[in-house]
Order: sequence, then C-alpha cells, then structure tokens
Amino acid sequence: MFKVIRLGATPVSLSLLSLQVYASSSEKTSKKELLKIEELSLYSSPARETKYVENPQTHLEEGVSRLRHVMEPYTAWCQDLYAKAMPRLEKAVEHGREGYEFLQNPPAGFYPRLGVIGFAGIVGLFLARGSRIKKLVYPTGLMGIGASMYYPQQAVAIAKVAGTQLYDWSLQGYIAVESLWKDNPKKKKSGEKSGKGDADGNKSLEIHAASNEERVQK
Repeated sequence: MFKVIRLGATPVSLSLLSLQVYASSSEKTSKKELLKIEELSLYSSPARETKYVENPQTHLEEGVSRLRHVMEPYTAWCQDLYAKAMPRLEKAVEHGREGYEFLQNPPAGFYPRLGVIGFAGIVGLFLARGSRIKKLVYPTGLMGIGASMYYPQQAVAIAKVAGTQLYDWSLQGYIAVESLWKDNPKKKKSGEKSGKGDADGNKSLEIHAASNEERVQK
C-alpha cells in the first residue's frame, strides 16, 4: 500500500498535524471485478437432481388409513342415501310450511268442517268393536264421507287416484296367482316324467342283468 503524508498548516495555538490517506490498490479492485464462469450469461448452472423422500408413517397414521379404507363403502352408501333422501325431506318441509301457513290463515268455516270430519272418525272407532279390519275400515270410511260432503272436487280426484291404484294392485295380484297356478302343473308333470324315466332305466338294467345270468348258465 502507498502511504501519502500530508502536512497542514494550523493556527498558532495548534501544532502541526499529520494526516494519513490510504489509497486503495489496484489488486483489490481487480479482485472485486472478477466473475465466475457460472455467473456469465453464456454458461448455465447445472441442474440439480432432487428426490422426494416420504416420511415413514406412524402407527396412528396407519390405523387411520386402514379405518378409512374399511369405512369407504359405508360412507359411499350414506352419501347415496343422503342424496336420495334430501329431495324428499325438502318436499316434506315445504308441505309442512304450506300447511302451517294455511292453518295460520284458514278459510272461513274450516275448523268446524274439520271438527265434523274428526267426529265421524271417532264414531267409526266406536262402531268398530272387536275387529281390527273394522277399526281400519269404519273410521276411514266415515271420515271420507264427511270430507266428500265439504270438499266434493278433491274427493272425486282422490277417488280416481285410489281407484287406479287399487286396479293396478289387483291386476298384479291376479298375474302373480295365475303364474303360480301355471307353474305347479308343470312341476308335477316334470316330476312324473322323471319318475317314469327312472323306472324305465331300472327295467332296462334288470333285463340286461337277466340276460347276462342266462348266458352264464348256458
């Protein structure tokens, strides 16, 4: 390094002071300005190969994964059931809201008519004693008659729907009974044929055995 000593003149009260100034050498500047090969724009840094290593599972994680695999079909079944039941529940809630709103603002004479229909059902229960079929038929019949007196149009519509349903059910029952009735004779005939075939087979075996005995005797 080069040292440059400079003398400065000061007032009489102060003595002469010597100041040292350090000049940077050319070696330091040259070292700072040097660049590596990788830092040049013409050269690209080599790609580093990295591998992902998973952490080993603990006993708790293994137990949770097994439980998830076991419960997966049940969760899928619950999701399907929820998806099927939600529209019905929403419809039921809507009907409940409509019924609640209707009861809050009922039409004129609604509650007296409802009382008459309920009284008809009570009379039907009183009349239907000792038989479960009567307990089902009499109250519903009397309540239906009372409701049809006050609401004839709705009663006609309900009667049409109920009639079609009853007709469909009776037709399905008739078809089922007819199919069973036709299947039974076929089974009987097949059983008789199999019995006859076994008997014929046994007879042929007996004839064959008798012929063999005759040959041996000769």
